[in-house]
Parts: sequence; C-alpha cells; structure tokens
Amino acid sequence: MMTAWRVLVALGLIASQATFEQTIRDLKSPDPGVRLRAVQLLKESAFPEAALPLAAVITDPEDAVQLEAIAAELNIFLAEKIVPRKRIGLVIEVRSQIAADAAFSRGSSAVGPRQVPAAVLTALLAASRDQTPRVALEALYAFGTLSPQAAAGERRGLLRASGPDLAAMLGAPDPATRFAALRVISRLFEKRPNDEPIEPTVGDAVITALNEQDRPMREAAIDALGAMRYERAVQALTDLHEYFRRGDLATATFAALARIGHTSSVPLFTAALTGKDSAERALAIEGLTRTRNASHLAAVQAAVAADHSDDVQLAGSFAAVMLSSASLDPLVDKLLQPRARDRARGYLIEIAPGHAAAFSRQIQDPEPRLRGEIVDILGLSGDRAALPLVEPLTRDPNPIVALAAQRAVDRLR
Repeated sequence: MMTAWRVLVALGLIASQATFEQTIRDLKSPDPGVRLRAVQLLKESAFPEAALPLAAVITDPEDAVQLEAIAAELNIFLAEKIVPRKRIGLVIEVRSQIAADAAFSRGSSAVGPRQVPAAVLTALLAASRDQTPRVALEALYAFGTLSPQAAAGERRGLLRASGPDLAAMLGAPDPATRFAALRVISRLFEKRPNDEPIEPTVGDAVITALNEQDRPMREAAIDALGAMRYERAVQALTDLHEYFRRGDLATATFAALARIGHTSSVPLFTAALTGKDSAERALAIEGLTRTRNASHLAAVQAAVAADHSDDVQLAGSFAAVMLSSASLDPLVDKLLQPRARDRARGYLIEIAPGHAAAFSRQIQDPEPRLRGEIVDILGLSGDRAALPLVEPLTRDPNPIVALAAQRAVDRLR
C-alpha cells in the first residue's frame, strides 16, 4: 500500500503536470493578458520542456509578451537560473531581471549544457528584426548568447541562415543595433575547426565597419575580424595598424592580425619579436605560431629566452606545442592561476582539435578545478575524438566537473 507521503507527492506531481500543460495551452490564448501570464510562469519555472512552445510567442504581436518570452528562453538555458521573484519573509519581494545583453557579456560560461533547438534560434533571429527597438535588441543579444549552443550538426546551416541578417544590421541607422550585431558576429562566427570559409557578405560588412567613427564600434569590428580569422581583412587591419602605430587601437589591430596568422604578416610579427613591448612580442609569437611554419620556432625561442615576462613565456609554450609537439604541462599549469587562466585556456582550446589524446593524463588530475577546465576545453574543441575521454566524467563525484562533462558531451555529439 502506498504510504501517505507518497500519495501527497504523487498528487503534487499530477497537479504540477496539469498546471504546466494548461500554461502551455494558455500561450495560444487570444487574450494577451493570459499569454503574458503564461510566459511569466514558464520564465519562473525554467522547465526545459517549455523551450519549443515558448519559441512560438517570441514573435507575438504584443511587445510585453515577446520580451518575457525572450527572457524565459534565456532562463531555460542559463547555467545559473535567475529567480525573477523571491519572497523574503511574508511581505518583501525581490525581483531580478533577465537581461540578454548582461547574459551575453558573461560569455560562454553563462550558458548551461543543453543544446538550444533550432526553432528557438530561428524565432530569436526573426525577432531581432522587430519594429520595436527594445524587442529587437533583446532578441539579438539572446540569439548571440544561445546560438553557440546549437547542435554541432546544425551550426553550418545556422551560420548560412544568420549571416545575411547580421551583415544587414551593420548598416542599420541605430548605433546600438550595429554595435550589438558586431558583438554577436564575433561570438557566433568565431572560427571553429570544421567551419566553412566566412561568406564575403558577412566578412566584408565587418571590414566596412572599421570606418565607424565611434571608438567602441571600431574596436568591436577589429575584434570580430580577428575572431573570424577573416583573411580578406588582413590588408585593412595592417593599414590601420600602420596608421595608429601606438595606442589601444594599434594593439587591437595587431592582436587581430595575430589571431588570423596570415603569412603576409610574418615581417610585421618578426619585427615585433625584437621590439621593446612584451605584450606585442607575445602577440607576434602567437601570429607566427598560427602560420603553422616550424621554421619560425628558432626566432620564437630566441625571443622567449630574452624576455621572461609571463605573457611571452606563455605564448612561447603555445608555440612549442603547436610547432614542435612539446608538453602541454606549462599551459595546463596556468589554468589555476587567475591572471594567466584565460590566455592559457584559449591556447589549449586551439591546440585540442586533433590532439585530444594529449589531454588524457590531465583530464584525470586529482584537482577537480583542473579536471573541469580540461573537460570544458575538450568540449569546445569540436573534436569528437574527445568523447571517450569526456563521457566518463559525467559521473565524476564533483558536481561541477560532472556538469562541465555533460556540457562537453552535448557539444561534441
């Protein structure tokens, strides 16, 4: 016989299911107030099963419903759910907003392990063309936040479908739209190992944005070109670097050129190896490394021997791995050092494709933070050969490692 508490639990589950199903039905109500309340309830619950039904109301005729639907989709896929309403005692209520631009600014770590259905991304992209500026901007940043979590097999189609829309937004009269589009392009089109070449309609539109007079806008365009590794931008970036010569924009253009690593930039990189600026020297080492020409290793090693700054030493370790198959340990060791962590992580993500087996020892490290970092790096590599290394850690005793492993598995499948 079922005990009393089990009866109560069963009744609670049935009631909850009935409420959920009714809420989903309310999304189709002709009454805007009913639709709005339904979306708000789903936003608070953040049930994964609500993602697809909510996609239909992202393009609702009512702005308020759209904004809540966008926030609801974000809350479903965020790594840490936001509680829109929280009661303290019996009276005071604290509200937390779900803002798409804030989620976007937190980077890839803001999003949890679940893959985002194509229908959700399609709806967000459609809403980014909404006539209401606030709705359009929220949808655009939400699209930028969630689109990197598309299934691996859907990425190619996603880039093809979204590229023309995002490129067109770079010509919008509203500066906020242009700035957001640049940031989203940088995030979504950041080069991955199996990506097709960037469509010129997208890449060339970003090159045109280099002419923006607004400094943050120009910096965003430079960053996007570097992230995409768009080779057609090399000459424009080189011209800008020579024009500015010093300062933040000169550094930004040099960093973008280093990310692209085109052979035509080798004289620029080689000259920087013997310059006075350690930060520029580190970028030059990166650029030479990305040409994949081992003949540059001797010059890199000489620069590393002469400059003991952390940035140069770290870049030198990256070059040693990429150009001579040296040990990963000097880079992996930096993952637990706050100042060097992001840079080391970026290098290791770049190294990982085709080299998953090289991480087999580090992924078993007794330090949970390090295991989590390695799992995340392999998940971002796009290399399915990493699956046998990552899958066992979905059962890791550390919940943070297990969550990172599940996210990595979902990304790699």
